[in-house]
Amino acid sequence: MAPVSCLTRRCLLRSLAAGPFAGRAVFAARSKLRIGVTDWNLRLGADPQSVPLAKQLGFDGVQVSFGRKLVDGKLPVDNPEVIAHYLELSKSYKIPIDGTCVDKLHDNGLKSDKLALRWVRDSIRLTQALHTKVLLLPFFGKWALQTPADIDHTVEALRELAPEAVKANVILGLENTISAEDNARILDRVASKNVLVYYDVGNSTIAGFDPVKEIRWLGKKRICQIHLKDNPYYLGEGKIQFEPILHAILDIGFSGYANLETDSHPGTLEADMRRNLLYVRKLLA
Repeated sequence: MAPVSCLTRRCLLRSLAAGPFAGRAVFAARSKLRIGVTDWNLRLGADPQSVPLAKQLGFDGVQVSFGRKLVDGKLPVDNPEVIAHYLELSKSYKIPIDGTCVDKLHDNGLKSDKLALRWVRDSIRLTQALHTKVLLLPFFGKWALQTPADIDHTVEALRELAPEAVKANVILGLENTISAEDNARILDRVASKNVLVYYDVGNSTIAGFDPVKEIRWLGKKRICQIHLKDNPYYLGEGKIQFEPILHAILDIGFSGYANLETDSHPGTLEADMRRNLLYVRKLLA
């Protein structure tokens, strides 16, 4: 029998040698996170061709926007033929539409514009028609949530929309620049399982919040989907540390989609998207 000190040293060396790889293996094994991409960052907003391109680039899904330039008084995607084309491409290329976005809210904000209610209602119907579940509601620019009155009006609007979302089995995801705690207060006041937080690590960092702490505090029950970005940088080359963020996402048990909302340089869209996707995949595996 070898001396105890030798065994201890041998075990320690083995532990140190295997540690990083063992950690990565556990990290990969418990990862159910799927990595999608936004159609607007593919520069194919409200365009069915975003579906095959997302597949070609290696993504697990694509988030579809409904467009802002109205066609016959309706959202550009609000057309049975367009919806059918999306579904056909999704099926043939074997890539899901992982969510949607009512980007018309950049023109008519939900916090105070009654017309916004129409666009959200139409988008709930379209999201259901696309056989997906998460509908992003953006609150940015002049439509950002900045005052208690903004939040009060938003809560009132969400209470009106929530029953329709429940009926359609669609989740309304709030993407904004307020804190996790303030978002949770909105969810508590609306009191609907179909109104959750659409967490964007880039927006939160710019607003001065810590994504790791916020993701852990919100937990998987309050987050419906996630955006990963650190624009204008490539992922991993800017100010945001993504490894602890991914650990936080996995630690809370989140198993949905994280969509890349990353910028690309002129003429190198596909290469830049692949580069950012590869970075995330390497962290996960």
